[in-house]
Amino acid sequence: MSATATVVRPASIDWVSKAQDLDSRGWTLLPRLITRDQCREISELYARAAGFRSRVVMSRHGFGRGEYQYFAYPLPDLVQALRTSLYPSLVPIANAWHERMGLDVRFPPTHAEFIERCRHAGQARPTPLLLQYVAGDYNCLHQDLYGEHVFPLQITVLLSKPADDFEGGEFVLTEQRPRMQTRVEVVPLTQGDGLVFAVNSRPVQGTRGDYRVHLRHGVSTMRKGHRHALGIIFHDAN
Repeated sequence: MSATATVVRPASIDWVSKAQDLDSRGWTLLPRLITRDQCREISELYARAAGFRSRVVMSRHGFGRGEYQYFAYPLPDLVQALRTSLYPSLVPIANAWHERMGLDVRFPPTHAEFIERCRHAGQARPTPLLLQYVAGDYNCLHQDLYGEHVFPLQITVLLSKPADDFEGGEFVLTEQRPRMQTRVEVVPLTQGDGLVFAVNSRPVQGTRGDYRVHLRHGVSTMRKGHRHALGIIFHDAN
């Protein structure tokens, strides 16, 4: 898989409208981020022992049912390309969110600089991952936090085709606002779509200024078939 093989170039994306989506609901779609062939190629990596640093069976840890594997460095070309090319366009959104939430941390313009910051803090294990679900599997609501340094946005890419490859297995986001009940949203994805969403918290404009809401994400129960997804997390793990 070539590092230049992504279908959607960051410069071709309307990041102004994507930032508006993220500000208003905490997520935004990047339609047809990668091709069907690329989806298949990445999915096929799951069965190979090489290229991964660890495998997690969710039921053993109370995370749900299903499993996932974390890629080892060096990452596959396409995964590395997505991670490094999309990060700079997300930095202005991330920095604006931190300012609005009263957080002092600001993110550097390149992903290499941010990864160096993670390494200095002992976060040196890569976090991009490949997830696999079959009938009956699900992923409990969670947040992908791996250490002191957390980039506030992450991406998932659906590699399988809904209806043809699987049924059920919808991507679910929940948002908890202060003194309000939790809001749940099911995000429609098609094969090759990327979804940018908040890792942990995001700012919301209120009548007295900005306040912070907390998000979690998961996958609903699979009814049929097989589902693969790629996770692109920008910070590394302890």
